[in-house]
Amino acid sequence: MTVTATPLHRLSALGQSVWIDHLSRTDLENGRIAGLIERDAVVGATSNPTILQQALSAGAYDAHLRELREIDDPKELFWQLASADVRDACDLFRPVWDATAARDGYVSLQVDPGLAYDTLAMFREARRLRDAVDRPNLMVKIPATRPGLAAFEDATAAGQSINVTLIFSLRRYDEVVASYLRGLERLVAAGGDPARVSSVASFFVSRIDTEADRRLDESGGDARLRGQLGIANARLAYQRWRDAFTGERWEFLTDKGATPQRVLWASTSVKDPAWPDTRYVEELIGPDTVDTMPLQTLEAFQDHGRPAPRLQLGLDRARRVLAELERAGVDYDDLTDTLEREGVAKFAASFDELLDGLARKRTAIT
Repeated sequence: MTVTATPLHRLSALGQSVWIDHLSRTDLENGRIAGLIERDAVVGATSNPTILQQALSAGAYDAHLRELREIDDPKELFWQLASADVRDACDLFRPVWDATAARDGYVSLQVDPGLAYDTLAMFREARRLRDAVDRPNLMVKIPATRPGLAAFEDATAAGQSINVTLIFSLRRYDEVVASYLRGLERLVAAGGDPARVSSVASFFVSRIDTEADRRLDESGGDARLRGQLGIANARLAYQRWRDAFTGERWEFLTDKGATPQRVLWASTSVKDPAWPDTRYVEELIGPDTVDTMPLQTLEAFQDHGRPAPRLQLGLDRARRVLAELERAGVDYDDLTDTLEREGVAKFAASFDELLDGLARKRTAIT
């Protein structure tokens, strides 16, 4: 079998970009990330504090920590380590960025999650990370909280590429698109070049099903609705994406060189063992989208995935799922608002746990 016949390469041929949600010093040094690029059609990466923490425990950063022994602040240590990883990963993906005319080849690094409700602080953090990494294919993650939307618009207007993360609701996605358009318009009005700006809107998929199924069980609703909301929500979001980037307003921006913000499917690992391990990947394959997969999910799809363009199928069914869940007592707006708040809190807690581990590791080494 030739490499182009693999499931991931066939998925890519259908127009979806494969990014990996896995980045650590270990995998940069042992060639795993390079191998994913060369063999497995991976064209981007998002950093994950949990992965870094695992590598930290395994000693992957001991030598670097010794070099940074004069730094006492665990948060500053983290940014030094993370920036170095992301900088090296950007260099690995730079040929992809060049070959795709800046469509892919990005590496994402998230702002401090403790800043999720402070617009100015997030904007400044995004600029600081851009300067620290100093690579054109860096994409800074900003959460889609209301303050985050304003920071995203300002960063776009300043010509920076942003990954808007923690999106759960269709209403919030509409607001993300509106922020992107306003940011591009401000950039053009100031004489900037929108062709140098790229963005993705990251929908979290499996988390929606986990919360919806919990509420459905509590309400005694129809068990056939279990595991249906995440995919239905994503399909409706993709339809909104198709509608958003049309018309005179968008044509004006495309004439200036702007490119559409793509939707990105995140949280695509299956949480319920009753479902196939490649379910979220297979059901959400469509052109001009991105899927960022944990390593285990990517390997599973490469082994037995069934690539086919399913994303635009079943739109009427998707609308019925939302309506039927509402009748079953699952409040969509409350569910997605809750997931956003909990998502920010989980990111912050994971970040704090990482900093605690980093402080202990530094003490043990130095």
